Amino acid sequence: MGIIVREEETDTIVFYMKGADVVMQSIVQFNDWLEEECDNMAREGLRTLVVAKKVLTKEQYLDFESRLSQARLSVHDRAVKVQTVIESLERDMELLCLTGVEDKLQNDVRNTLEMLRNAGIKIWMLTGDKLETATCIAKSSRLVARNQDIYTFKDIKNRNEAHLELNAFRRKSDSALIIKGESLETCLQYYEHEFVELACQCPAVVVCRCSPTQKAEVVRLLKTHIKKRTCAVGDGGNDVSMIQEADVGIGIQGKEGQQASLAADFSLTQFSHLAKLILVHGRNSYKRSASLSQFIMHRGLIITTMQAVFSSVFYFASVSLYQGFLMVGYATVYTNFPVFSLVLDKDVPSHIALTYPELYKDLTKGRSLTFKTFCMWVLISIYQGGIIMYGALLLFESEFLHIVSISFTALILTELVMVALTVRTWHRLMILAELLSLAIYVVSLVVLKDYFDPVFLTTWQFAWKVLAITLVSCVPLFVIKYIRSKFSPPVYVKVK
Repeated sequence: MGIIVREEETDTIVFYMKGADVVMQSIVQFNDWLEEECDNMAREGLRTLVVAKKVLTKEQYLDFESRLSQARLSVHDRAVKVQTVIESLERDMELLCLTGVEDKLQNDVRNTLEMLRNAGIKIWMLTGDKLETATCIAKSSRLVARNQDIYTFKDIKNRNEAHLELNAFRRKSDSALIIKGESLETCLQYYEHEFVELACQCPAVVVCRCSPTQKAEVVRLLKTHIKKRTCAVGDGGNDVSMIQEADVGIGIQGKEGQQASLAADFSLTQFSHLAKLILVHGRNSYKRSASLSQFIMHRGLIITTMQAVFSSVFYFASVSLYQGFLMVGYATVYTNFPVFSLVLDKDVPSHIALTYPELYKDLTKGRSLTFKTFCMWVLISIYQGGIIMYGALLLFESEFLHIVSISFTALILTELVMVALTVRTWHRLMILAELLSLAIYVVSLVVLKDYFDPVFLTTWQFAWKVLAITLVSCVPLFVIKYIRSKFSPPVYVKVK
């Protein structure tokens, strides 16, 4: 990164530039101390930065400005031409200084990384620092345990060296891996699949001297080969490409600006908030989405089953079982509030999810929303729809309105009971949603006289028939759920 300034008093034009030592060594004039001092600072865990300058004459500056303007107006390969013009200025620069800054960790970084590891999440650190600096940061943050072996991947240049080094690394796959960006690029060129397979077996991976483009390539590589969800966390402009490439991008607002947080899906002020975002909010989001999607499917399939049974009994006549407001009200005011109140449900409190991060491992198996659960809810919907419709047909006596009254009331009660059986932790808004939906339906029985028989609704026959059908449709499912909770309880029940 560079800037051109003009001093007002002397009218001198100076080009200042800063960058990593690896890049700046080929740009600055020859010296015999830069590399040695960079290594010394890196061993102390400091992040190094080289600053250089170049005095330009007025003719040099005007020539550079003219060529840069032409490159920016180019239609084809504009970025390449602009970069070429800029690189023509980055030559034979005078070395000004070398800075070393301590990269101080935020609070609770160590505990956060430990919780994420216990949750079964693989953590890779991608950084542009030197190898020594990256090693110090990995140890200080406890990404690599103090008693854990570290395998430092040697510098490789060709296919043969990559093959020998991978064979050596294969014998120490239980160690933490630290590899430079150049060596990584060579490995991926010749042995992409083998390297990813070995690296994923390591408890931790650190890629140092990694450019922003390489960071995005590593994320893309993991998405392609291991078919898992990736989450990229960064706090600087160099992390933007990585954040945008990942399935979930998280930006941390820090002293390096807000480029990362603006480009990310989620923005945090502290790295320690990452544990609560993933282990608590991520867990609740997954569980609630699974329950909500299954219930929406159940709500539509059960009434479809009832219509299919009704049509088959009456010789497939094209007659709708529920007409007018009943069909609209079923999907809105009668069942909408209880079903959507499931977004407030949670299986474990926040403090337990953070105390036992191992609970998150069960979510990675994806058992809450699978083809198996889909088939299970389809069978439940068919069973309940069939019971309600056949029960209403068997128990009604004379008028068609009685079928509608019995079956529709049993349908609404069954839906409310099923929501109640699914809830794991009650919230006051859930109770309010259940009571509100029931109250609206009771008022509808009185108001909608065209759809119901008011006289029949006040009889004991209506009450016991609705109650019997509702019990037959719900009690067997409750018994199965109770037996399953006793003999094969979920993991979160044990810690509660």
